[in-house]
Amino acid sequence: MAEADDLKSSQYGFESHKGHSGEAYSWVVQTRTAVLIFDGDCGFCTTTANFIVKHTSTPIDAHPWQFIDVSAYGLTEAQVSAKVYMVVDGRAFGGHEGFAQILLLQRNWLFKTLGWLAMRPPFSWLARPVYWLVARFRHRLPGGTPACKLEPPKAL
Repeated sequence: MAEADDLKSSQYGFESHKGHSGEAYSWVVQTRTAVLIFDGDCGFCTTTANFIVKHTSTPIDAHPWQFIDVSAYGLTEAQVSAKVYMVVDGRAFGGHEGFAQILLLQRNWLFKTLGWLAMRPPFSWLARPVYWLVARFRHRLPGGTPACKLEPPKAL
């Protein structure tokens, strides 16, 4: 039973330690898992993902969707081929919400504020079309190549 109590306690941000004078509690930092899933065939996307990983203030793992099992993150190939995804603590955020999550993970208060705003109306109403424009014209941006161009879905 004590082991179950210790496990439950650690899920809520503290863990118990038994000392000489009884039981004492101390707060622990909860680690967050963050995975960026991007299009590995796109030079602009790869350059951007590498920049994020190199300059982030908190650890972010970046993986091209072509090299991982996206279903392990609750996503489909159709979803990840259409937009970037950021998976934080098991929850997937796509497009502008994914980039907002990247900003929210940073230690800088300005980045956190921008991420928070990008997730809420009316700012999210602007962030969504900005993401769409960047994704639509990514082949023309630095690092982009003709292979980066998103083709409209073909009718069967």
